This record gives sequence, C-alpha cells and structure tokens, in this order.
Amino acid sequence: MSSVAELRARYQAYLDCLNARSWSELGDFVDDEVRYNGRPVGLATYREQREAEARDIPDLRYDVELLVCEPPHIAARLRFDCTPSGDFLGLPVRGRRIRFTENVIYRCTGTKITDVWSVIDKTAVEAQLRDS
Repeated sequence: MSSVAELRARYQAYLDCLNARSWSELGDFVDDEVRYNGRPVGLATYREQREAEARDIPDLRYDVELLVCEPPHIAARLRFDCTPSGDFLGLPVRGRRIRFTENVIYRCTGTKITDVWSVIDKTAVEAQLRDS
C-alpha cells in the first residue's frame, strides 16, 4: 500500500465486506497466511471465525470510532452495539444488548492484511451484565 489514503480506503472496503457478509470476497483483503494475535490461522480459519461471529451475533456491525494509518500498519478502535444470541467471550449475554470496543492493529503487505492483533474490552461487557 503506497499511501495513507489508499490504506484507509482499502481498510474501509474490508469493513464493508465484513458488514455485508461478503465472505467470498474476504480473500481480496486478507492474506492466505494471515496471523491472528501472533498465531498463524490462515484465511480459511479467519473466514470461519468471522462467519461464526456473524451467526452468533446477527446484528454485528463493524463501526470505526478511531482510525490511524501509517503504512504498512492500521490501528483502529472499533465500536460495537449488538445482541449476541448466546455466550460472548465466555459471558452469558444471551440476547441482551451490549456495547463494547475492540482495539485492533493490522499489518498489510501489498494490498492484503497479513497480521491482526486484537484486544476486546471484555470488562465493559462484564459491567453491563452486572448492571442489568
């Protein structure tokens, strides 16, 4: 990726792909040998994970709260407002509406994501479950 503007546009297209559940297009954005939190998972597993999330959280939508691009890296704070149908992060959410964020950093090689480092704010979900 040669410029910040190109990297931003490519990342937004990736999120659009996820939000549209266009699973067959995911390989246009994610490398076949992608690593997740330092562990090699490959595109097939990465896709299966995103598909499972969409099944378990039908109203899941990836919304950018903060985005910083410095090629070849992207840092994003993603905001979620959704209703998981079962457990989420090992917590008994089961149809309750929750709000949380994910801090995620990506490394891109060429036009594809090769590394993803993700931390989800589980504490925010726990607090909402206590307060409900």
